[in-house]
Amino acid sequence: MRTTVTLDPDVEAMLRKEVHRRGEPFKQVLNNAIRAGLRNKKRGDDAFDPITFDMGKPHLDLTKAASLASDLEDEELIDRYRRSR
Repeated sequence: MRTTVTLDPDVEAMLRKEVHRRGEPFKQVLNNAIRAGLRNKKRGDDAFDPITFDMGKPHLDLTKAASLASDLEDEELIDRYRRSR
């Protein structure tokens, strides 16, 4: 099938670089890149499988984690201020 496609300049540069590196025709490099991209898209849904583990019950009430972080930051800033005087 013959069609017209407008490539962004960065995409064209990547394709031309790949053409030069592989020594293959532009058409072949473009088709292979599209195939690879579409294949990876199908696999993309289950590609990320994070490693998880049970860390046990928290020792702090994590519903107020932002408040705790703020308090700890305030204490640190006060300590720095006192040390600099």
